[in-house]
Order: sequence, then C-alpha cells, then structure tokens
Amino acid sequence: MRVRVAIIDSGVHAAHPHVGGVGGGVGIDDEGREHGDYTDRLGHGTAVAAAIKEKAPDAELFAVKVFDRTLSTRVANLIHAIDWAARNQMHVANLSLGTARPEHETILREAVDRARTRGVVIVAARDDGGVRWLPGSLRGVISVQLDWACPRDEYRVVEIEGETVFRASGYPREIPGVPPDRNLNGISFAVANMTGFVARARAAASDEWMQALVTVGVR
Repeated sequence: MRVRVAIIDSGVHAAHPHVGGVGGGVGIDDEGREHGDYTDRLGHGTAVAAAIKEKAPDAELFAVKVFDRTLSTRVANLIHAIDWAARNQMHVANLSLGTARPEHETILREAVDRARTRGVVIVAARDDGGVRWLPGSLRGVISVQLDWACPRDEYRVVEIEGETVFRASGYPREIPGVPPDRNLNGISFAVANMTGFVARARAAASDEWMQALVTVGVR
C-alpha cells in the first residue's frame, strides 16, 4: 500500500534531492482560493517533506501550501487545507504549525472530526514552551512534543494527564556540511519525524503495531 501524506506548510520544492518529487498538491491563497502553485519559497515545507521522506521513503507526498511569503496564515486557510486532505483521500496529514488562540478550537475540532471520519490521521504539535497548540492538543490528533534527547530514528510514548503523547527529535534530515544547530530545527521537525513513523506504519496497515499506534495516539 502506498501511503499519501499531505504536508500542510509552505509548499514543497519537489526537485530537492531529499524529496524526490511529489504526487501533486495545491496552493491556498489568503482569499481561500485554490491554485496550482505549491512551490516552496521559504524552505520550511521542503525540510519537513525531507524528514518525512527519510523515514517513509515509499510514501507519496502532496504539498498543501498555506504559507507564501511568511510562516503565517489565516485559520480559515488551515481549515481549508485539512478539508482538502480529507477530500483527496490522504492517509496522513502533517501539520508542523498551529495556533494558540482558544477561540479557534471549535472550528478546528470540527475540521479534525471531518478528516478523521474520512480516514485521515493528523499529526501535529501538542505544546511547545508551555504553550498549548491547536489542533495538536485536540482529541483525534496524534499529539507530538519535542524531545531533544530522542534520537532521530526513534520516538517515545508518554502519558500526560491521562492522554497519550508522542515525543520525537526536533532535528530535520541532515544536510552535509551544515552543523545541526545551524539548520532548521524545533517542534516543526518533531512533528515531521513523527509523521514519517506514522506513514511507515500506515503502509503496513495489517500490522498490529499500526493498530496499536492509532488506538493510543488518536484517542
């Protein structure tokens, strides 16, 4: 089974050697209109894609571009992106982004529920620096925390306040000649690394381990 992963971010530079092409994608502008330009001009989405591809090399990546000139967007565009992933039969959606504004919780919860009913597993940040993030802290999402001590080829499972949380490294795929502390890093890449593990497990859908992952991670 080939797993389809939606990368909701700044787009993807498909020709990057660490990405090796994408299956397609969409751009969403500030008016909520879809267009065909999903090329990454910021680098963030490409680095996220590379981290996922490293762990799930057979996954088919789709760029869902909500960031253009800066790493910020409207919550309506994020909702649109999640719905796009659901309509287009993605298996996994990577959200290396989020909002701390509680007034958006209801509409994000509704979007997560819509995606989940269509079989989309959303991976997103639970919190960072003491700040609770949405939609990563919502029920129905694989919630991720940053763990600098965790090796990049591993993840950890903990229970926090009765909820299962996954912890992963905040370092992206290495770039030769670039020290890790000079490369992009942080919670975005903990999420991306975890998405890679999820996509790899989803590809072996008959494996009991995948069922256990979804059971504990998507509460």
